[in-house]
Amino acid sequence: MKIRNRALSALPLVLTLAAACGDGEGGDTTGAGGMGGGGASGPGGGDAATSFDVTLENVTPGRDYRVAGVFNTPVGESMPGPLFPEKSFEFRVGALPGDRLSFTTMFGQSNDLFYAPDGAGIALYDESGKPVSGDVTDQVLLWDAGSEANEEPGAGPNQAPRQSGANTGAPDPDNTVRLVQDDYTYPAVEEVIQVTVTPEPGNEFTIRITNMSEVGTLMPEGGEPAAVPLSPGLFVVHTMDNPLFTVGQAYPDNGLEAQAEDGNPMMLHEGAIPRAGLTSPVAPGVAVVHGSGAPLFRTGEADRGKGLEMLAEDGNPTALAASLEAEVGGESGISSVLVYNTPVDASTPGPLLPGAKFSFTVTARPGERLSFASMLGQSNDLFFGPSDAGIALFDASGEPVSGDVSDQVTIWDAGTEANQWPGVGPDQAPRQAGPQMGADDPKDQVRSVDDGYLYPASNQMLKVTITPAR
Repeated sequence: MKIRNRALSALPLVLTLAAACGDGEGGDTTGAGGMGGGGASGPGGGDAATSFDVTLENVTPGRDYRVAGVFNTPVGESMPGPLFPEKSFEFRVGALPGDRLSFTTMFGQSNDLFYAPDGAGIALYDESGKPVSGDVTDQVLLWDAGSEANEEPGAGPNQAPRQSGANTGAPDPDNTVRLVQDDYTYPAVEEVIQVTVTPEPGNEFTIRITNMSEVGTLMPEGGEPAAVPLSPGLFVVHTMDNPLFTVGQAYPDNGLEAQAEDGNPMMLHEGAIPRAGLTSPVAPGVAVVHGSGAPLFRTGEADRGKGLEMLAEDGNPTALAASLEAEVGGESGISSVLVYNTPVDASTPGPLLPGAKFSFTVTARPGERLSFASMLGQSNDLFFGPSDAGIALFDASGEPVSGDVSDQVTIWDAGTEANQWPGVGPDQAPRQAGPQMGADDPKDQVRSVDDGYLYPASNQMLKVTITPAR
């Protein structure tokens, strides 16, 4: 059984406390045991020492959507395709109070009609913060994209089931997105589509879209009785209004036309993906200069119980720094240890928010390497760091390394706590009710994160540069 740490549960408080446990000066770096950035002798013995300025910058961009994705494969089927009667699409999202769901799916027997909520989306929590559960079809509407002139539903020659090719219909004289309103008759929304929301553990929700139509739902004068296929679609979780279109404005050039006319959500998806995903602070961390070996962890092995768990779960680097400091000068090959805790231009210790930087200086001799670890704040026990062997500070000829080394940094899973949806998990530091609320990780090993959730690439969140001091 693991011995769990006693760090504070709220991330901002944890980070402030962790930083304050250093030298008390509030500077950019805090040397653990007085060794931070020092010139202690390393494995290189009499070789000349070089100072390196190291910068960690949170380069995470702003995000419009917490989650974005495509639903395209009916439940029980192995291949993507349209949704026919009595079949369902199903997908899962993570969300917090205030988050809303929007989606699009084409009304298959039309020129450019689609189902979606209004510009506000569907709230996934009620006003008291309780997860929504049940049928939310009454919040779904049938929209006209305004990109192609309408024909009789189920009979028009330029509609997807009958047209000779894409974009064969006449332009709509009114190019605005609006509720469908023409001279044709359409079935009630609930006769074609049902949308249900089911809360799941970990602030997650299962969304199910079911085709309720049947042959005879459409009775066109110019055709045979028909059902209404629903197309694959796009979903986003958001807090902004009008995430995909604005009522009364011209249809946007974001792929909505392809979705509404041809049932193809991929252009919408391509535009949504760069605007979706995790935004997270980066916690204060520990930096180590060392020779060969793996001072912080060994890939595929369990955490050593020397403080990495406290750093990875709660953003508190002090215990790990103290453990490493005790090994300086010994067989481990560690020559110096420091805690970095105060963003550049900040007056007090704290987390690294998007756009901010940590900067510190280390001294090393040829043959020595740099390892560091900083918690990915919106997680259970993930941290940024290089491989277990660290980053070489000198090249093969003994020259100091200089430049962007972000491609040598990985998002690691400490293997101490089971992961939840990034940015929404109730046992993650910003939200947990108290320390050590999460379940143990059954894998119990440090590894590159591989939990099935989607994360930005490490270098899309953290930029790391090394510059030999002049």
